[in-house]
Parts: sequence; C-alpha cells; structure tokens
Amino acid sequence: MAYKWPDKDPDETVDFSVDWSRFIPETTLAGASWSIKDASGTKVPVSNSQIVDNLQFIASTLSDKVVTARFALGTVNKTYTTSCSITTGDGLTYERSIQLRIKEK
Repeated sequence: MAYKWPDKDPDETVDFSVDWSRFIPETTLAGASWSIKDASGTKVPVSNSQIVDNLQFIASTLSDKVVTARFALGTVNKTYTTSCSITTGDGLTYERSIQLRIKEK
C-alpha cells in the first residue's frame, strides 16, 4: 500500500516527511535514503539535487524518527511514486512508498 502526500504545485519547493515513530517505537534511526520511480517504473535512488522524470529531489534530513525530503519541479497532472528506506539502530530496514501528485494551484 502506498501512502499519499498533499498535492504539490510544479513551482513550489516543498518539504514532505515520513514519521517512523509508530513503526519503530523502541529503536532509533541510523540512516535513510530516497528513490523515485522513473517513467518506465524503475525505482531510481536519488541524491541531492537529482532530477528523475522532471521531479527534483533537493535534499533529505533525519531528525529523531522523522525523515524529511525536499522536492521541486514535477510535471502537472502526474503522480510520482517516491520511496523512503530507513535502517534502524538495530540493523533492521523498512521502506514506505508515498504518492506525490503534481497539480497547478
């Protein structure tokens, strides 16, 4: 099941977060990474300022059990599938997919 963020205007640069606290209440986050599915449906790992299928991943931050990604650009009326993968302090890994729709506001 994919989660969904609020719509983003293509002219906005916006932060979106994933709160992992209810999934990992007894441990800490050791690291996080992001990916975006490209036009062919291939999951592409992203790093700072990378653009995949016209959606730009600016940067990511990690604070306690919340991972935040900053996105810019995007194609109007397109829904992107982004994924956040984390590693916990005990070495477990989790991943969540989140839908991000681009819409003129």
